[in-house]
Amino acid sequence: MKKENPFKLIWQLFISFFKIGLLTFGGGYAMIPIIQKEVVEKRKWIPAGEVLDILAISESTPGPISINTATYVGFRVMGFWGSFFATLGLILPSFDIIFVISLFYEQFMTWRVVYAAFAGLKIGVIILLIMAVIKLSKSVKRDLLSVILFAFTLIGMLLLSFLQVNIPSVSLIFIAIGMIVGIIATALNKKGDKKE
Repeated sequence: MKKENPFKLIWQLFISFFKIGLLTFGGGYAMIPIIQKEVVEKRKWIPAGEVLDILAISESTPGPISINTATYVGFRVMGFWGSFFATLGLILPSFDIIFVISLFYEQFMTWRVVYAAFAGLKIGVIILLIMAVIKLSKSVKRDLLSVILFAFTLIGMLLLSFLQVNIPSVSLIFIAIGMIVGIIATALNKKGDKKE
C-alpha cells in the first residue's frame, strides 16, 4: 500500500464505515457483503483471502460482528486511531437513528407504511446474507475437513433451532470444537509434510 497522509486515511476509514452504518439495514451480518465490497474491492485495504480470517476473529470475539470487523480493519490499516474512527463511523448512524426512533417509536410503528417497509427489509437482509455466503464460499478451501465441519455446524444449528435451545449460549461449544479440529488438522498436516 502506498504511503498516504494519515489524517486522510483516518478520514476515509471514518467515512467508509459511516456510509456502511448509514446505508445497511438488518444488523451485522447484512453488513458483511458491503464491508467486503468497500474494504477489499474499492479501497483495497485488506486482501480478499483475509476476509474470512477477519470474520472468524470478529465472530469469535465478544460484541457484534460488524463492529469487531470495523475495529479490526481500522487497526490493520491505521493502528489504534484507525480502529477508533472506523468503529465510531460504523456506530454513529445506528446510534442517531435508534435515538430518534426511540423518541417516536409507538407512533412510528402504527403507520402501515413503516410496518410494511420493515417486512420488506427482512427479505432484503436474507438476500444480502445469501449473497455474502456465496461470495465468501469461493475463498474457502474445499477439502474433506471443511465439508465435515460445515455439515456438523449446519446440522447442529438446525437441531438447536428445532429444539428451541438458546443458540448464543452454545455458540462457544461450536467455536471450541472448530478450534480444536483446526489445531489437530494443522498438526497432522505438518507431520505429513515432515515425513515427505
